[in-house]
Amino acid sequence: MIDFFYGLCYALHKMMGGVTMNLLHLRYFAELAHTLHYTRAAERLCITQPSLSHAITQLESELGVPLFEKNGRSTALTRFGEQFLECVEQSLSTLDQGVESLQRVARGEGLIRLGLLRTLGIELVPSLASRFLAAHPGQDIRFTFHTDVTQHLLEGLAAKRFDLLFCSRPPAEFGFASIPVDRQDLVLIVPRNHPLAQFHTVDLSQTLPYPQVYFAKGSGLRGVVDGLFAQINGTPQIAYETEEDQVIAGLVAQGFGIAVVPYMELLLRLNVKILQISFPVWERNFYLVSDDRSYQAPAVRRFRQFILDGTCL
Repeated sequence: MIDFFYGLCYALHKMMGGVTMNLLHLRYFAELAHTLHYTRAAERLCITQPSLSHAITQLESELGVPLFEKNGRSTALTRFGEQFLECVEQSLSTLDQGVESLQRVARGEGLIRLGLLRTLGIELVPSLASRFLAAHPGQDIRFTFHTDVTQHLLEGLAAKRFDLLFCSRPPAEFGFASIPVDRQDLVLIVPRNHPLAQFHTVDLSQTLPYPQVYFAKGSGLRGVVDGLFAQINGTPQIAYETEEDQVIAGLVAQGFGIAVVPYMELLLRLNVKILQISFPVWERNFYLVSDDRSYQAPAVRRFRQFILDGTCL
């Protein structure tokens, strides 16, 4: 009996992939299975009784078993019809849920998948998401937030795991669109007992004699800091490498070296001295990154435009 049930479900699966008429026939079957009355079922379906009878006959012919039987003057489901009804209702429910979900997406509702640098998850991105939701009350709009380094985020966008990114500027080879939405200064941090701690500003060339905690390859800031040292024709002494700016700051506070990092409020709570970099002058931009070659759901497009309308960069 179980094998027969799965056989019915397989037949339903095959029909669901067929012409539209078969889908209508399945809805006709479900209605008749509940009313067990051809005239009332036809009225509810807004079709003629002969059309309903023809549809049921076609279904029974394709399945090879009777779905209904006469019991005196009344109509009843056969045991095959009872099993088939369970399968049909599950399938139609799944289909209806899918249609409803896509209709919500078309109305501008649904999920917006964001990838972001951790430092942008403290204030910028939560603020943007919160203000967007407040501007669209009553709509079913949800966000997911995934933090990572820029390289991994860009790979995720290319693989369509994200809709939008907030990260460093992507290399041209990715072919992504990028618009600056925020900025952050780069500073030098040193332990408070370090020889450079006596200064308030520093030329980057003054850092060359000292071991440095550096951004690892794959971090969006690695290329930025490399570029700063290239401007002074200098090679930093890299003692340690890691991806996260907060980890770098923690290592510097414990005396593992000095480091060029973005300014963040965390630095004020650590045992480090913050020095402005007088040369080369550099400002780090953060970008809203999207793949405009791929389809974007209405909610994603609206959120992107909401950001662009409010940015001052």
